[in-house]
Amino acid sequence: MITRRHLIRSIGGLSALGASTAAYGVGVEPVLRLRVTRYHPTPRQWPADFPLKIAVIADIHACDPWMSLERIEAIVDRTNALNADIIVLLGDYVAGLHQVTRIIPASEWAKVLAGLKAPLGVHAVMGNHDYWADRIVQQAGHGPMVAHRALETAGIPVYENDVVRLAKDGRAFWLAGLGDQLAFLPARRFRSTGRFGADDLDATLAKVTDDAPIILLAHEPNIAPRVPARIALQLSGHTHGGQVRLLGWSPAVPPQHGLRLAYGHVRLKCDVIISGGLGCSIMPLRVGVPPEIVEVTLGRGPAVV
Repeated sequence: MITRRHLIRSIGGLSALGASTAAYGVGVEPVLRLRVTRYHPTPRQWPADFPLKIAVIADIHACDPWMSLERIEAIVDRTNALNADIIVLLGDYVAGLHQVTRIIPASEWAKVLAGLKAPLGVHAVMGNHDYWADRIVQQAGHGPMVAHRALETAGIPVYENDVVRLAKDGRAFWLAGLGDQLAFLPARRFRSTGRFGADDLDATLAKVTDDAPIILLAHEPNIAPRVPARIALQLSGHTHGGQVRLLGWSPAVPPQHGLRLAYGHVRLKCDVIISGGLGCSIMPLRVGVPPEIVEVTLGRGPAVV
């Protein structure tokens, strides 16, 4: 989890680089740059002859001026141009900072995301900010959130500790979506709560009914040390790569369980890919980790003779 203290420390470390770096970090990288980052992992649990291309969108944080509807439309167009088999959305659609000119309503950004198209569909999980922004859900201790309802109204299914069995060319796999691990952290202001996560990994995996490979969608990567070898690939966001990344180091993301699950490809019992995401949280600043759409290609196609 990105903390204000760690992010401010990161920013302090950049102060010596001068005003030009600050101007770039606020005015250029967060709002003008967009890249596609490609991974081709080889999970042990995924058949090598089963090709699947996944497009990953994480941490949109819709708001003006940092993530306008026009910019989300451009992200949708760029994602569709990848011609992926499946598109997954990893949560945090709502704004995560206060320095905005407008909070974009969920109905507006969800309508834009409805333009995403892929043969195996578009599938989503929620992020912590989607829970945190919904005061009614925080008080009640259960959902669905405004963001959840908006996506499903737009025709995009949302998974909270649930699975779906999909198939490409007769080859099956499971897509599992985990509830957010920090969902009810603000609820402690309204009521006593012993557990603040909405995630239930065991109950989610219990819904898998055969030995087809599994792809896990989990907004926060922190669950990774607990993910069993039964899962081939975990896709996560949340960290924004730390928003400030210096020579491959993300100081705003502290290590947990001896691991710094900040960005990129990590191999534990399963392969884990952590997206740097698209938007900003806490402060409208990105340096060294441009907004990105992630493309993951599993397996390989038949040999060409």
